[in-house]
Amino acid sequence: MENEKLVRTVIRSGQQPTEAQIREIEMAASMLVVPDEDTPELTLEQYAEMAAIAKNSRTQKVKPVVALRISPETLDKAKATGKGYTGFLSRLLDNAINDPQMVMKSL
Repeated sequence: MENEKLVRTVIRSGQQPTEAQIREIEMAASMLVVPDEDTPELTLEQYAEMAAIAKNSRTQKVKPVVALRISPETLDKAKATGKGYTGFLSRLLDNAINDPQMVMKSL
């Protein structure tokens, strides 16, 4: 194991992994997880704490759904940015609302 080299490969959405990558994934999935001093086995209390943190994090990240009217031209420009344009619009609005000059200009 000491002589093995770690290889990081990014497989993008829609991209098919190669046969070699599939074999590596299958091999990694069949390997046993062995706790050691750097990565000890978690206790039930630690699992419970992590679950509570994850649940709290998910609750805080929930964004409310809001309907608003925007011009067709603005919507077309946003859609032209590609998949995920609603996230782009959300970040754009976040940036604009935090910029006092943009707020004053838009009132």
